[in-house]
Amino acid sequence: MDKKTSECQVIVVTSGKGGVGKTTTVANVSTALARMGYRVVVMDLDIGLKKLDLILGLENRVIYDIVQVIEGECTLRQALVKDKRFPELYLLPAAQTRNKDEITPEQVKQLCDQMRPEFDFVFIDCPAGIEQGFRNAIAAADRALVVTNPEVSAVRDADRIIGMLESAGFQDIKLIVNRIRPDMVRHGDMLSIEDLLEHLCIDLIGVVPEDKSVVVSTNRGEPIILNNRSTAALAFNNIARRITGEQVEFPTFEEDSFWNRLKGLGRNLFSTR
Repeated sequence: MDKKTSECQVIVVTSGKGGVGKTTTVANVSTALARMGYRVVVMDLDIGLKKLDLILGLENRVIYDIVQVIEGECTLRQALVKDKRFPELYLLPAAQTRNKDEITPEQVKQLCDQMRPEFDFVFIDCPAGIEQGFRNAIAAADRALVVTNPEVSAVRDADRIIGMLESAGFQDIKLIVNRIRPDMVRHGDMLSIEDLLEHLCIDLIGVVPEDKSVVVSTNRGEPIILNNRSTAALAFNNIARRITGEQVEFPTFEEDSFWNRLKGLGRNLFSTR
């Protein structure tokens, strides 16, 4: 199938903090776009700790990895793993026995330049942290999606990452709030979307509710968006639609008092960028 967009978008998905659902977000949003007919490739840059192939259920089909492409042991086309369930979705796997210092930002740029003519979207799964892996991941990206959970430690790390993205010249940075629990927000026991937007100061592109079925789908190597009864699936599909420019309404939650209580305690939880 031909491309649906005139220009490929390279999107880095990052978080700062590990365990917030960044890789799950990459897997599901990319799959949603592929189901919509867009040609999509996902690049796992978590060298040494790869898991994107597991979440996509493609681990048994991986032969080559990104480091082998860079070192010339195979071609890019040989390393790309095509998802038979979604013909427009491809994976460029990370290397499990190497480390992040074995590739450079310039090499990542060159790989993305090779893929731009053939794909509508390239998603880069950024490793946690702010070291070499982060610099590699953001080097070729046109846009950034920052994933966070509505908890203070994750949001503080997201704030740091946003500051670094802005320093690197990113103009298009969007926020995804993952694993939110509306009941806790309503009772004032969890940060609200309004709190997060106030302190992170970037536009929202997705809100994903806590959903137990995500764990089940991850263990099975099946994207949650295949589950029509999942609230998380609907949220990931909506994120994909917004990425393409479609206007999709966000869920609304009652204003809570969590942040006000923290301010009353005089806690300074967010660093200055």
